[in-house]
Amino acid sequence: MSDGDAPDGNSPDSDSRSPGPYPIEGTALVKTAALASVPAERLPELLARVQDDLGPRIDEYRRRYERVAAEPERETFLVEPDHWGGVADRLDLSDRERNAVARAHEAAVERAGDGDRRAEFETALEIRSGVVIGVPGDPGNRDEE
Repeated sequence: MSDGDAPDGNSPDSDSRSPGPYPIEGTALVKTAALASVPAERLPELLARVQDDLGPRIDEYRRRYERVAAEPERETFLVEPDHWGGVADRLDLSDRERNAVARAHEAAVERAGDGDRRAEFETALEIRSGVVIGVPGDPGNRDEE
C-alpha cells in the first residue's frame, strides 16, 4: 500500500493510476482513517477485502445500479442505503468495520463528484449509499462508455 503517494490528496496522478488492492485513495482514505472507528492501519486490509468481494460483481453493479462516474480504473455507483449490510454479512465484518468501509466508499464518491457535480453527489448520498469498485486498467474491458 502506498500511503505516502499523495498525503494531501492533491496529486491524483500518483495514486489514481491503479487502484491497487482497493480503489480508495488520497483525501478519501485520509478522511476515513481520521473518522473511522477502526484503527487506521486496519483500513487498507478491510478495503482490499471489500474490493476482492465487489470486483467480480462489477457487471451486476453495472446492470442493477446507477453508475455516476467511470474512470479508467474505477467505477462509482449509487446503491440502496442498506447495501453495506449485505457486504458486511458476506465478509463477516463487524459493525465498526462495515461503517468504516461504507464511510471510505462514500468519501470516494464525494471526491468523484469534485467540481460541478460535488453538491449533486453529496445530496444523493443523503438518501443512498456509494460504492467505488476498482476495475482492470485495460480500457478494452469497458465498452459501455
